Amino acid sequence: MATTLPLPAVKASPKDRAILRRLAGRVREIAELPEQAERKRRLAAHNALRPERPLILCYPEGAWEEILPPGSMECEDPQLRNWERGLRMKVYWWEHLRDDNAIEPYFNVNWRVTHGNYGVEIPYEHGTDRGSYHWTPPLEDIESGFSQLKPPVHAVDREGTVADVEIATDLFGDLLPARIRGKYWWTSGLTSEAIKLIGLETLMLAPYDQPDGLNHLMGWLRDRHLAFLGWLETEGLLSLDNEDDYTGSGGSAYTDQLPQKDWKPGMPVRLCDTWGFAESQETVGVSPEMFAEFILPYQLPILEKFGLNCYGCCEPIHQRLEYVLKVPRVRRISVSPWAEQEAVAARLGRNYIFSRKPSPAQICVAFNEELVRQDLAHTLEIAGGGVLEIIMKDTHTIQHEPWRLTRWIEIAYEEVRKYAERC
Repeated sequence: MATTLPLPAVKASPKDRAILRRLAGRVREIAELPEQAERKRRLAAHNALRPERPLILCYPEGAWEEILPPGSMECEDPQLRNWERGLRMKVYWWEHLRDDNAIEPYFNVNWRVTHGNYGVEIPYEHGTDRGSYHWTPPLEDIESGFSQLKPPVHAVDREGTVADVEIATDLFGDLLPARIRGKYWWTSGLTSEAIKLIGLETLMLAPYDQPDGLNHLMGWLRDRHLAFLGWLETEGLLSLDNEDDYTGSGGSAYTDQLPQKDWKPGMPVRLCDTWGFAESQETVGVSPEMFAEFILPYQLPILEKFGLNCYGCCEPIHQRLEYVLKVPRVRRISVSPWAEQEAVAARLGRNYIFSRKPSPAQICVAFNEELVRQDLAHTLEIAGGGVLEIIMKDTHTIQHEPWRLTRWIEIAYEEVRKYAERC
């Protein structure tokens, strides 16, 4: 299904054009540095389970609001301000962060895709300054409210997407070529969608007091998600995600194992040519056995569609690891601050990526170098002999002190060198 939405009303003033061309040129310079080829090779080897050393990655996420606040953008047109911010993020990353990531010499444009709801409105009440939000679940009881649900209707604005590419090409395409690069990049875990409909408390109790209703709902959500992914595939809205793409709940997607060997340039991209991802961090209080009964069976048919998979986010993965490793072609396991690292490392060995996410409180609250070093050294001693990546993310604030991220990366590299010398 396709739809035509209003074309983007972009007004590029001479000032906006000059700003974007300067930034695009700088990104192209960075992307073509000889060092980038070595970075890409190392990342692909890491994702193929051939690590050369532990990798250090950093995704500022919410902290970008403090590093590059919206008010600091200089472009006048709203859409061009967004593009400006994206370009500035790449430049800032290279000039100030310098983790193990790499940059491609392209400007990516996402497909203009809209998603329908499940037949019920979910009004959200948001706090201020990027704070929390609240909602009232529309289904008070799973089975009795089920008749309210309807399959969502998805749409793509092809003309608007092509117009975005044409605008970018006109503005700076000679410096940084624009290309469409789209995929479903977030979780196929389903439980976040279930919670929107029935609430967290109901989901936690449902295995006891509404097991049939929960199975019914999870099966329905599975089928809706499979239908959506199939729609993306059929509509030709998937792109390869084997370059500087974000994958899983944190990680670089470089790989020489995707797309599949039978894929050729010019062919439509299939789900099996891309990375998949699922988690169920909301069910942290659910027993491993109930996770295996009520959650994982509904995720598996979805993850079966993808070429490689990532699993986990903020849940203590050690509690359910024996089940998670049944995910087809799972490659990256997220090891949150609440996971028992020793147990996970012993099970993963060198057969999976140990994707460690240290507590962002090290960055967000206070910054104590000694504690940072101790935490990094502890992880390296436990998992450094495997396929280890240490990723700082979920930094929703850095107390308006961007140097904290830079310093964390510097310390991380220092500890990696110390570990290598000891070994």
